[in-house]
Amino acid sequence: MHCRLPSSRPSCLLAAMGTHAAISEIQPPEASGAAALQHGPWTAQRLLSRLLAVVERFLSQAGFEQGPWVAVAFATGIITWFVLPSAAWWAGLCASLVVVFAIAHAWFPRLEAYPHIARALVVLPLLVGAGCLVIWTRSELVGEPAIERPLSGVFRGRVLGVEPQPALERDRLTVAMHEPGGGRTIKVRVNVPGAGAAAAIHDGDVVEFRARLMPPAPPMLPGAYDFARTAWFNGIAATGSAIGEVRMIEGRGADEGVLSGLRRSLTAHIQTRIGPEAGGIAAAFVTGDRGGISKADAAAMRDSGLAHLLSISGLHVSAMVGAVYVVVVRLLVLFPWVALRFRLPVIAAGAGALAGVAYTLLSGSEVPTVRSCIGSLLVLAALALGREPLSLRMLATAAFCVMLLWPEAVMGPSFQMSFGAVLALVAISTAEPVRRFLGPRDESLGGRALRHLGMLLVTGAVIDLALMPIGLYHFHRAGVYGALANVLAIPLSTFIVMPLLALALMFDVVGLGAPFWWLAGLSIDLLTDLAHWFASRPGAVKVLPGTGAGAFLLFVAGGLWLGLWTGRIRWLGLIAATTGAALLAMAPPADVLISGDGRHVGIVENGGEKLFLLRDGGEGYARDNLIELAGMDGAPTSIEKWPGALCNRDFCMLTVMRADKAWRLLISRGRDAVPERGLAASCERSDIVISDRWLPRSCHPRWLKADRDSLGRTGGLALYLSSHRIVTVTETQGEHDWRREPPSRNRRPFTGTNPSSVNESRTNKVGGKTPQDGDRAP
Repeated sequence: MHCRLPSSRPSCLLAAMGTHAAISEIQPPEASGAAALQHGPWTAQRLLSRLLAVVERFLSQAGFEQGPWVAVAFATGIITWFVLPSAAWWAGLCASLVVVFAIAHAWFPRLEAYPHIARALVVLPLLVGAGCLVIWTRSELVGEPAIERPLSGVFRGRVLGVEPQPALERDRLTVAMHEPGGGRTIKVRVNVPGAGAAAAIHDGDVVEFRARLMPPAPPMLPGAYDFARTAWFNGIAATGSAIGEVRMIEGRGADEGVLSGLRRSLTAHIQTRIGPEAGGIAAAFVTGDRGGISKADAAAMRDSGLAHLLSISGLHVSAMVGAVYVVVVRLLVLFPWVALRFRLPVIAAGAGALAGVAYTLLSGSEVPTVRSCIGSLLVLAALALGREPLSLRMLATAAFCVMLLWPEAVMGPSFQMSFGAVLALVAISTAEPVRRFLGPRDESLGGRALRHLGMLLVTGAVIDLALMPIGLYHFHRAGVYGALANVLAIPLSTFIVMPLLALALMFDVVGLGAPFWWLAGLSIDLLTDLAHWFASRPGAVKVLPGTGAGAFLLFVAGGLWLGLWTGRIRWLGLIAATTGAALLAMAPPADVLISGDGRHVGIVENGGEKLFLLRDGGEGYARDNLIELAGMDGAPTSIEKWPGALCNRDFCMLTVMRADKAWRLLISRGRDAVPERGLAASCERSDIVISDRWLPRSCHPRWLKADRDSLGRTGGLALYLSSHRIVTVTETQGEHDWRREPPSRNRRPFTGTNPSSVNESRTNKVGGKTPQDGDRAP
């Protein structure tokens, strides 16, 4: 009813009066009965409903893939297990997630208007909890406690694996043996000095050897490689080096070690046919055996950004599977009877799958290879079904399968770099600007080739930028020219090196492989020359000191956001990723680095230009760790050359200036006893005292005493003097099972009955002063 003049019509008048009456019944906010509507719970509920509506509208319009977020939630649970310190925290996390799930499930009917939010609240807590439980369960099932203390003697065991490492002039054995005094069966890893020293030993042989076995070492410094964690998940309880000859007591059975024997024979055949220099890289391409690669070539491949070519992973498996797929399709097309009656993509996919599995088994079935094989099988399944072969859903499925089998791989650089590269590739290839740029158009063949070449260079640069922070965080160095080097090296290795090696092996069956071996050697020489050239360019290597995980997690979160969302919202991830990368790049090095045993100390010059070492005994594991964690790219120098350092046979005393404060350090370097009185006096005049032996209670430095006992509890230390901050290895380990408590030792004190003072004990005077002379530090 439309009334322009309500008073002119009775019905309209009644309607107007009714409306007025209804309005007048609603009291104004000032009325006493409306006060309840203004209370906090009512307002909060309205705000919550509006927020839920905004989030639901965003999720419904985003058009995102839900599968990748399932994998991200599962990985979050795994990472959280590593970050949280103890079983109480893990159980508390799982219980909290169950409570969240129960509340969300109970409220599910009330969230019918928000289906995306409801599913997320129900599913994601379960996935995070499942990830935590999976890695916890695997740690309990496969982990093997380390031996309690070093063991020396003659041991007997059965060989589980043989890894020749001629480039390092040694062979490596994995042996199962009974722990002396304990009776349990443990797995140990033993290095046998001398190239080919274990050539006559095979899997399954019973051997006897003299060795010194050590528990797997924890990180030497905060941020260093954690071999104890790796050994735990590999079931290794001890490592060591053999002394003398390894004697074979009992030969293996005829049916044992078929694959490993074939792999070793094939590696030896390749190195014989192509020569020792190129043979190491050729064997790495075919069998995955990297023991024959020289240190110089390995360093060049690493610094040029081509180290991934030496590990059989996605590139190698994809090349093998793709080559078999294409060859089978092309051959079957020649037979019309087969082509008209069967789906050729299905047959070709089956052949490619068999080739991929065989290649994986032949190359040793390492985790990166198996991961790549799973991804290749999923791509083949998509091709057989006529689906998109490279997608986020495929990537999420492959990642989920790997995390179910090897959840600990999430913390390693191999997992992060391989899936990060594929995620960047998928994000670039599915972007609308890229699709338009690569779309078909009327142009010459040269123009099309230039467009694809330009896109290849852009893709390589993006992948390199995505992977560089990962490499810097884990290895503390990365090649700057990796994108350009890979543009040249990947086609060379994929379309020339690998096919030539395959042809050489095939024609060796009839004795005609020599020409192909010669060509393969030339192509490998070209690849190594390319790596050496890029690695030798000015500024080719970026080094990064050891840093915390916060900036790295920010970069990873931003990268995932950038790669998994679509539309403009994804660019918020670029801000987070850029910020995380910038924080990683600007991380300052520690001022003082102290190893867990106190024997190795590194002091970084102000500005991070030079590293001074307490013991610089040439190349070695400790020296390399100190250089990496300090973010250096050059040879260190002796601590005696520190400006103003006063050193004698027993101690070094020096002063470090940071933020207008002078820090006086007293560092032990001798093994003889010194008088306690003189030591106590020196400690009182020092801010930091460092020793690889036990210091008496009378030693009271002003800030820190790092001796054998305290370092046994804290592990290695990184000291940031400007901010008065101490980072320890123990705080990054928590109470995980691979963290080994220091064994009880017989304390050998520094003090003795020598009546001479510390100043008088074999003093190396510098300018008439002794290490105790000088003013007190402020």
